[in-house]
Amino acid sequence: MEVPGRRHRRPHRWAKLAGVSPPPPSRAVHPRTTRQQRIADHVLAVGSATAAELVDLTGVSLMTVHRDVDELARRGLVRRYRGGVSAQPTSVFESHSEYRRTVHRSEKAAVAAAALPMVEPGSSIMVDDSTTALALVELLDAVGPLTVVTNYLPALELLKALPEVRLIALGGDYSRTHDSFGGIGCTESIARMSVDAAFVSTSSMTGSMTYHQEQDIVLVKRAMLGAAARSVLLMDSSKAPRRALHQLCPLDEFDALVVDDGLDEELLAEMREHVEVTVAHRNPTKLL
Repeated sequence: MEVPGRRHRRPHRWAKLAGVSPPPPSRAVHPRTTRQQRIADHVLAVGSATAAELVDLTGVSLMTVHRDVDELARRGLVRRYRGGVSAQPTSVFESHSEYRRTVHRSEKAAVAAAALPMVEPGSSIMVDDSTTALALVELLDAVGPLTVVTNYLPALELLKALPEVRLIALGGDYSRTHDSFGGIGCTESIARMSVDAAFVSTSSMTGSMTYHQEQDIVLVKRAMLGAAARSVLLMDSSKAPRRALHQLCPLDEFDALVVDDGLDEELLAEMREHVEVTVAHRNPTKLL
């Protein structure tokens, strides 16, 4: 029911998945969504763009470009400045799920392929709201029956289509930035569970410590690690050696670390002093 005078809002994508699609006032939703994704991809690739450049890119009017940019800025994907738009990463921007899904794809795919043999058919696993773990989720149809627990909406959307996966969704406070659930409701749900393995990632690490810039995310990841008999850290090489505001846990609290081949040997040697390390090679022919 519409409240008189209230501005019409775009439907959440879950509504579209459920088959609920209110008729748009003048044009179909899909062309606008595709166009905005094209703008976001372009700005992420080149760093910044003027409004005139985006008009040339999309073939729509300047007014339409401004509306698209306003929407992308509201979602946290780009930042506006006078006469243009920028996607220079900040710690907040780097946390955005849509941004994280666009970067270091080949490294994440290689890490996921190397981690897949660690997922045993018939086991129960927990995956966090990282896009590296999401790359692993994309491969789980190759594994036999599984129970998968996650708080990440993109992972839920993929897993619900797999007939051999028993899917358990973790609720809590929804974060649009992370596209996942967190907070007390999430951590308390995790505390009541016990799984065979947890596959997680985080924003940065050194040769001996892991970090994340947001304390609420740290609490959820720690809860997941505590609920698992075995914990596997999935990291692409862009995250090391780097530090962030909050310590997650020492590297030796993980049972295994999977990284791509972009790290130097000295750093890998330090990591091997604390945890079993698997190096994933970025060779597309090796992906399952």
